[in-house]
Amino acid sequence: MARRRRLNRAGLKRIVRRCLVVALVLAAIPAVLTFLYLPSFVHPVSTLMLKDLVTFSGYDRRWVSIDDVAPVLAHSVIMSEDGQFCFHRGVDLGELRGVVDDALAGEVTRGASTITMQTVKNLFLWSRPLGSVRKVVELPLAVYFDAVMSKRRIMEIYLNIAEWGPGIYGIEAAAQHHFGVSAKQLSRRQAALLAVSLPNPIARNPAKPGPGLRRLASLIERRASRSGAYVGCLD
Repeated sequence: MARRRRLNRAGLKRIVRRCLVVALVLAAIPAVLTFLYLPSFVHPVSTLMLKDLVTFSGYDRRWVSIDDVAPVLAHSVIMSEDGQFCFHRGVDLGELRGVVDDALAGEVTRGASTITMQTVKNLFLWSRPLGSVRKVVELPLAVYFDAVMSKRRIMEIYLNIAEWGPGIYGIEAAAQHHFGVSAKQLSRRQAALLAVSLPNPIARNPAKPGPGLRRLASLIERRASRSGAYVGCLD
């Protein structure tokens, strides 16, 4: 009996060690890839794009330098998705505290994902299920990613891996698909419509906006025109 207990403990220790090794390897992957993604000639793909490849769904993505994207598009995305993008360090602590306070008060929580958090989620993580587990991993990854990457490079990667419709990834493919123009030729209105469609790109079609989407786009269009220092990190 004692020998059996010793064997069980030894087996449990081996399992724990193996789990730790696997966890360390998984943690090392995004850490290493982040450095590999630093050069501008590297064009990362998202986990959703990989899923489309594995399932033979296919996708449309045409990488474009941030220099070849209409500045108003990036400005609109910041004002719609993450107004503090240029000031936080990957995580917006003010927004995060608000979410925690709402949760503790039993209220419906709002989203607090920054552009950096969305970028690391798209690059390294999954969407659903186990969203709460993903968030635990996403937060430190976003802080690390922001510490290594410039804001301009983070925005460039985000704009090139964000989903803008079924099988449509990146701003160049989105601009061509929805409006028949290049990312560099997007108008203020088109940029605003693309920005407000990001939270739900499957249901929100920027080329055929409903009244609600048009109202949101008008708001973001005004905010982008007065964005000033809020977008200064992209200069």
